[in-house]
Amino acid sequence: MPVTASIILDSDRLAAGLAAGRDYLLGQQRAGGYWWAPLESNVTMTAEWVLLHKIWGTAAGRPLAKVETYLVNQQREHGGWELYAGDGGDLNCTVEAYMALKLLGRPAADSVMVRARDFVLSRGGVTRTRIFTKLNLALIGCYSWQGLPSLPPWIMLLPEWGPFSIYDMSSWARSSTVPLLVVFDKKPVYAVHPAITLDELYVEAPGAVRYELARQGDWRDLFIGLDQVFKWAERLNWVPLREEGLRAAERWVIERQEATGDWGGIQPAMVNSLLALRCLGYDRHDPEVVRGFAAIDHFCLETDTEYQLQACVSPVWDTGLAVRALVDAGLNPDHPALVAAGRWLLEKQILAYGDWAIKNRAGRPGAWAFEFENRFYPDVDDTAVVVMALAAIQMPAAEEPQKRRAMQRAADWIATMQCRPGGWAAFDVDNDQDWLNQVPYGDLKAMIDPNTADVTARVLEMVGRVPLGFSAGRVQRAVDYVLKEQEPEGCWFGRWGVNYIYGTSGVLSALALMAPQERPALERGARWLVAVQNADGGWGETCRSYDVPSLKGQGPSTPSQTAWAILGLLAAGDALGIYESQALGRGIDYLLSTQQADGHWDEDWYTGTGFPSHFYLRYHLYRQVFPLMALGRYQQWRGRTTGGRPMSLPSLRPAEVVTLG
Repeated sequence: MPVTASIILDSDRLAAGLAAGRDYLLGQQRAGGYWWAPLESNVTMTAEWVLLHKIWGTAAGRPLAKVETYLVNQQREHGGWELYAGDGGDLNCTVEAYMALKLLGRPAADSVMVRARDFVLSRGGVTRTRIFTKLNLALIGCYSWQGLPSLPPWIMLLPEWGPFSIYDMSSWARSSTVPLLVVFDKKPVYAVHPAITLDELYVEAPGAVRYELARQGDWRDLFIGLDQVFKWAERLNWVPLREEGLRAAERWVIERQEATGDWGGIQPAMVNSLLALRCLGYDRHDPEVVRGFAAIDHFCLETDTEYQLQACVSPVWDTGLAVRALVDAGLNPDHPALVAAGRWLLEKQILAYGDWAIKNRAGRPGAWAFEFENRFYPDVDDTAVVVMALAAIQMPAAEEPQKRRAMQRAADWIATMQCRPGGWAAFDVDNDQDWLNQVPYGDLKAMIDPNTADVTARVLEMVGRVPLGFSAGRVQRAVDYVLKEQEPEGCWFGRWGVNYIYGTSGVLSALALMAPQERPALERGARWLVAVQNADGGWGETCRSYDVPSLKGQGPSTPSQTAWAILGLLAAGDALGIYESQALGRGIDYLLSTQQADGHWDEDWYTGTGFPSHFYLRYHLYRQVFPLMALGRYQQWRGRTTGGRPMSLPSLRPAEVVTLG
């Protein structure tokens, strides 16, 4: 049904929605001054938690019944488990969930297991799974190590100045792979209770399974040949510098454990590090192990009936976004809640060198990470958001100098993290050796961390909102980079959010501030957003758009993606002096219509990205902070264009615009 201008621009309705959203978000603030919401992914995180405790013999006393309930509740009607809502089921998730349920004692004849088994066999069985799923099965004798790639431990000894070292892997790949150098070398097979087999998940008859790396029929088969050489050397015990490499890997893992027990701030690094310590003969009572399990416990979510493990925790990110949303929504900058958040954020600034310094010799510490503790891996995206959040907070006069110094340190660090092509990556500089994604071990295609349009846009937005001394040349290189990344349709790829709606919103917000003269790019981006608006007034995009280009901007409407589109259109309008008023109004009406009575929004779809095509995230705070930002900035725009008075705009077709002023 068409939305009339009078409904769209009802002042009381908009004000009520903003007030309710503010109150709800303020009610979510933690006692320490920060925000921290669940970060949902897929069931492999929890399945691997079960496997880890079974391997270590530490499952006793754990809420295993709740874990089982969680896993069963996540199974879908087709019998499988999903990477993201509505994906039709994922083979790897299903195999790992099945494994975990069997380790928890669920019999193979149970209906849950029968349906899962049928799903797995219909997708080709265990031999079609990814490397990391096969690794988990190999640890308990349900797959052969012969079918996994070799990782020679001497990789640890390659110098950082050479053509390849561990620092050419992305931060997440590095923190997960170094401990696996130990595991892949030792090739352990652990006895677990109950002892299980997974023969029923193979399509092949027993004895007919071929444990080998799949050939690609192209130049990538060179890596298969090299792997065969490595395996031959292992069989003959001719691996050079093996012991030295293992000792170096052990030192590296121990040195990078936080005092709180975390490794890398992510589940794979923590689980793999504990597996490495198990292989090296550490005891469950050793302090490194005790701290490691305590850190994993801190990632767990428990309800009255369920227990699950998160892939990561996001308090710094959540807090920075919440602050920005509340200020956009009209909360006074000196409000006690914002001041408390500012103090907490300042305490979390990382003033120590991390892995980023290996390739960035010029930078000095001063960044923020995503999590509570992650001193080795701060990131550009979080740091830019925190700088903008701090700039929006009015601290007490005595604390303002400290805040400004912290912001300047952060901006100086970000400047030194600019990559050769002109953009910024998440965690490292010039981490872009794409051949690493082609090695058999790298089948998630996430071995590197190149610069991306969305992170670059965040930096440019920060520079535009908070003048902290970026040179004109540095800014121009970044602008040139994002202009080059624009897709033929007018949109931009979203590396860390789903997907082109996320990327386009971010780049439009950046160009509007830093390159408003780039009118063709701004207009094309705005036109694309209008073109993909849904009939209900919202915007949505499926995670499948990473795999199917024709699905760019296509999917059921969600609050977060609708908000991104609105923010992008408002930014483009500010730069061009031309606003897509009907599209904006319909989007605002969608947000107000879907807001719940207590001020929050519901969102079942996954709109966050870990690894495109392979790992997705559902940030529970996204559905709150971004709609609140959009409503607040829409209200500000309306106030600027009408002098604060209610105003009716004509009903326009999506291709039409209104020029104001």
